[in-house]
Amino acid sequence: MAVIPGDGIGPEVVSEALKVVAAAGVTLETEHYELGAARYLRDGFVMSDDLMSELSGFDAVLLGAIGPPVDSTAVPAGVLERGLLLRLRFDLDLYVNLRPFDGAPGSIAEGASFKVVRENTEGPYAGEGGVLRRGRPGEIATQGSVNTRMGVERCVRFAFDLAEDSPRRRVTLVHKTNVLTFAGDLWRRVFEEVGLEHPGVETSYQHVDAACIHMVERAASYGVIVTDNLFGDILTDLAGALCGGIGLAASANLNPAMTGPSLFEPVHGAAHDIAGKGVANPLAAIRSAAMMLDFLEEGEAASHIERAVLDVQAGIAGRKDRWSTAEIGDAVVGRL
Repeated sequence: MAVIPGDGIGPEVVSEALKVVAAAGVTLETEHYELGAARYLRDGFVMSDDLMSELSGFDAVLLGAIGPPVDSTAVPAGVLERGLLLRLRFDLDLYVNLRPFDGAPGSIAEGASFKVVRENTEGPYAGEGGVLRRGRPGEIATQGSVNTRMGVERCVRFAFDLAEDSPRRRVTLVHKTNVLTFAGDLWRRVFEEVGLEHPGVETSYQHVDAACIHMVERAASYGVIVTDNLFGDILTDLAGALCGGIGLAASANLNPAMTGPSLFEPVHGAAHDIAGKGVANPLAAIRSAAMMLDFLEEGEAASHIERAVLDVQAGIAGRKDRWSTAEIGDAVVGRL
């Protein structure tokens, strides 16, 4: 597997994730790559075709975090996002972004357990659009949303298959079909068609603004949520905050066809303000590594790590003393 520790707290949390994987009894052959804001600021490098080809030969990629400090202007907006993160998603065809959420003790969504399936290679992030007369009167900026039947259907099918194997057996489509009538219509029709093939799975639909309210008020009612790229990006940040903090949120960027590697990363970002202090919570990175093991058919080890993470998460909830990054990693190893 390829390891990209990245920026900020990335190297710290990735180190703990690899420590836990080893404690779970799984041996990984790893190759580390220096990519991200620090590499770009030092030598202007983001990603090359040769390196992209090299990364495509791995079984999986574990990513820590990418990004400069929030107040930095040295890295232009979009350079790392489009040149590295989105390029990995697009070139490796990581068309499903899967994010599991379990409400931590004391959180707003305590007791909730649901998953969000986000389409990961289309929508507004596909980059359709441009700018005319930049910086002059009458400037025009357009940003299109790309939605293909193939892209929508493979994402929706993944969500239904996931629901078939989950306790709640329920899928909720989240979109904005009353305003985005073209893209929304495609999503709604595909969702209903695929739903007919899964008579044992309950289905429902919510506008994205209503889903934000319902998630706050009754997150436990959800089983699997399926949605487009942009709505999924926003909705999962809300879900992370409700379930105990974005620092606990894990994610998997999946190529279910396994024609190349899938990428696993915590959602929290680089958090430069606490980098190097040893106080970053590594549970999201550890859980992302567990998702990686499960996808690579190391299900028993993944299950043990998941249980250990939830036990430790419950144990530190509400404590006034702050555990260090390494102490939390050691606690997970202890539970294993």
